[in-house]
Amino acid sequence: MKVSRKKYCLAVLFMIATLLFTACNGTDLQNQKTNVPHEDENLIVIGVSQLGSESMWRTANTNSLRETFSRDNGYFLLFDNARQKQENQIKAIRSFISQRVDYIVFSPIVEDGWDTVLEEAKEAGIPVIIMDRNVNVDDDSLYTAWIGSNFEKEGEDAGRWLEDELRGKKFSDDQVNIVVLQGTANSTAMIGRTEGFNKIAAEHDNWNILACEDADFTTAKGKEVMQEYIDRYADIDVIVSQNDDMTFGALETLSENGMTTGTGGDITLISFDGTKTALEKVKSGVINVDVECNPILAPDIESIISKLENGQSVDKINYVEEKVFTQKNVLSVLDDRKY
Repeated sequence: MKVSRKKYCLAVLFMIATLLFTACNGTDLQNQKTNVPHEDENLIVIGVSQLGSESMWRTANTNSLRETFSRDNGYFLLFDNARQKQENQIKAIRSFISQRVDYIVFSPIVEDGWDTVLEEAKEAGIPVIIMDRNVNVDDDSLYTAWIGSNFEKEGEDAGRWLEDELRGKKFSDDQVNIVVLQGTANSTAMIGRTEGFNKIAAEHDNWNILACEDADFTTAKGKEVMQEYIDRYADIDVIVSQNDDMTFGALETLSENGMTTGTGGDITLISFDGTKTALEKVKSGVINVDVECNPILAPDIESIISKLENGQSVDKINYVEEKVFTQKNVLSVLDDRKY
């Protein structure tokens, strides 16, 4: 499925990229316009729609894509940042289709609303690989493969850790008041982590979830929602923050209010993602536990593409390996953490 076999029209690539991507991709496209591939390069053309740049995790995920799908590795990458808007992703995917790219890769901002554009990609014969978050479609043949984290298991892992942490302690049978900083509404990560944690919470009558509010996976929103929780609830025992960026915002608010977290602190703090900055806080005891969500997905996506290029079948669902980090094991990964 390389350029030469598909008679990839480089003039069309240049014109459509210039006309349709400039508004939503600025710098990226300006760089791409002067680097349109020559047909004799025989590059595999990848169209990537990234949902945004809302977090350190997302930045690491984007860097992984750029490093893997480089010219030196035999690829030409068309990259679009949707800036947290589904309509931008749909426009980008349609542009990729019109440019007859070889593969479309995207991380959907929400799960619903993709059937029509994915049907268009299928009719064009372009394989679609979904990464990180998932889609809710009536026909799963509209995409070739999905790769990412088992978000429900991440939520369960957080719940099991809290279960073990509370076991045998003074307040293990007393009411445990929990607040949750949720990620973007209707996103796969938010849905899975919420369902997984709630599954474990339902096994404990004394776990009282006071509130679950959307903090959009951002530091600013995490700070804002945490202040609302402090104003509303006098007694908070546990904070479950569904990503590290929201955790950082919550920590700012807690510090401003004279409250402490972690080992020996006022509040038990559970976070998700496992970014290096957060793991440093696990090491120092500010964050009790961080459930890893691996952003380095591009090498596995490349493996899927390689199999497809060679006519091999691929698994529909592909989970990446992930761990749970506390002070006991965080040093084993901290020095080598790249994100």
